Amino acid sequence: MLKSQKLREVGVEIDPLRLAAGWDRDDLSKPQILVDSTYGPSHPGSFHLDRVVDKIANGVGNVGAKPAEFTVTDICDGVAQGHDGMNYSLVSREMIANMVEIHALGHPYDGVVLTSSCDKAIPAHLMAAARVDMPVIHVPGGTMSPGKDGLTLEKIGTYAAQLERGEITEEEFTKYQNEACPSCGSCQFMGTANTMQVIAEALGLALPGSALAPTKDEVLDDFAQRAGEQILDLVKEDINPSYILTKKAFENAITLHAAVAGSTNALLHIPAIAYEAGIEIEPDLFDEIHRRTPYLANVIPSGEYSCEALWYAGGVPAVMEEIKDLLHLDQMTVTGKTLGENLKKLKKDGFIGDCRAKFTDNYSVEIDDVLVSREEPISDEGAVAILKGNLAPEGAVVKHSAVAKEMHQHVGSARVFDCEEEARDAIINQNIEPGDVIFIRYEGPKGTGMPEMFYTTEAIASDPELVSTTALITDGRYSGATRGPAIGHVSPEAAAGGPIALVENRDLIKINIPERKLEIVGVAGEEKEAHEIEEILAARKEEWTKPDVGAKSGVLAQYAKLATSPMKGGYMK
Repeated sequence: MLKSQKLREVGVEIDPLRLAAGWDRDDLSKPQILVDSTYGPSHPGSFHLDRVVDKIANGVGNVGAKPAEFTVTDICDGVAQGHDGMNYSLVSREMIANMVEIHALGHPYDGVVLTSSCDKAIPAHLMAAARVDMPVIHVPGGTMSPGKDGLTLEKIGTYAAQLERGEITEEEFTKYQNEACPSCGSCQFMGTANTMQVIAEALGLALPGSALAPTKDEVLDDFAQRAGEQILDLVKEDINPSYILTKKAFENAITLHAAVAGSTNALLHIPAIAYEAGIEIEPDLFDEIHRRTPYLANVIPSGEYSCEALWYAGGVPAVMEEIKDLLHLDQMTVTGKTLGENLKKLKKDGFIGDCRAKFTDNYSVEIDDVLVSREEPISDEGAVAILKGNLAPEGAVVKHSAVAKEMHQHVGSARVFDCEEEARDAIINQNIEPGDVIFIRYEGPKGTGMPEMFYTTEAIASDPELVSTTALITDGRYSGATRGPAIGHVSPEAAAGGPIALVENRDLIKINIPERKLEIVGVAGEEKEAHEIEEILAARKEEWTKPDVGAKSGVLAQYAKLATSPMKGGYMK
């Protein structure tokens, strides 16, 4: 007997309450499916999800089950940028996951279909899927089309910095703002939102080909309806996330992350999802897999084209075909078939060819300009490196595919700031020297909640003198759109007394991406031996006291108390 029917016998008030909510008597005895979304009018990534929910519900109804629609909407990192609202971004992941768990387990349901598009919503849904461990399918909410002449949203930060320096006019800036977001969906580049759509498919929790589907294309509706129909098969076959989310599935996800040059925020989200599945993902696994996986997707911010273009080039299945030998093809997915079986069926059905038939209708370039072949990769290895050393004993993250080659090895003088606003003002006002290494600290989970440093990185990226000479290091995080020498997630974080809290102005900082090193190598502009640095840091630690940072009450205070370190995933434990 289905769980929903067993609980009807226990909860005798369930039937009358559902009848009062518009259910028919016949609906009560059907399999009951929770359709949970982040729909809401707050931003374009979730504004259109009511349409997706309707299609999912139609699919559920088509197979004789009853859908029940719930929502916990998300906030938008773009809207939260530049003010303290960004402090709430990462913790919103925990809150959404908690509410989906409550929805799924507080009422009697037999299966769940989740739909979301954006940065914290998708990882929250995947965390919840692992946690409730009942039949679940995730429907990625699709991606926004680029604006006029390929304009994408992340460029607005650059234009804002140019406006402040008087390099463009207010009229020009307003024109860019008006044209940047022509439709609903996740932002157009391989930021965190689109990265996590790729991860959902790579883990096997989304239907093959569904990640990055253009919202303007009716194919998104088709995926949603098929997911609504497919969930009943998972219920009947009792295929739960614990059967899908194996260590090998996470290795597949990291491999895809490398091949598409995904956002560094995935290094927060993948370990958090794995934790809910009872699996520990060490930071070094990312480095190991990225070293052996070629980077193939020429998409912004590391490349040139939008994520919509990548879907028209064949999407995740086309990327998988190029790197099949690096994937665990025996992993189960929500189709009820293995990853390898899915790829064979897609090939038989002509999925990649159907996508590419639409490519020329939308783009004037060649397909292999967007998705290159394994034989001629953009790079022989993926986009992310894990750096360690006396500055980051537990590790730090850099997206080296977006870093100028001349900055892969660098020694510079530290410029230390304890908040982002002061750092950005110093950059805009040209108070930073080329070669400096800028620090922004006390921005980790136990500090201010681990906000993004996006506007600061855009200020650097928009300055031709600084962009290839000046690094930024933080215990906070970056936007998936970040470009340039930006190192984040430094652990232990400053608020936990990590070495980043002990850095002083004019300390010499050594960055060596090829050797995966991040070290303090000098003091007051003078290089020191390693044992001398160790003694200096020990003396500074004796004198260090944690400054008065972070919230004193509310959800941010709860998060600061319970959050793990950035390199562990920043989840609440």
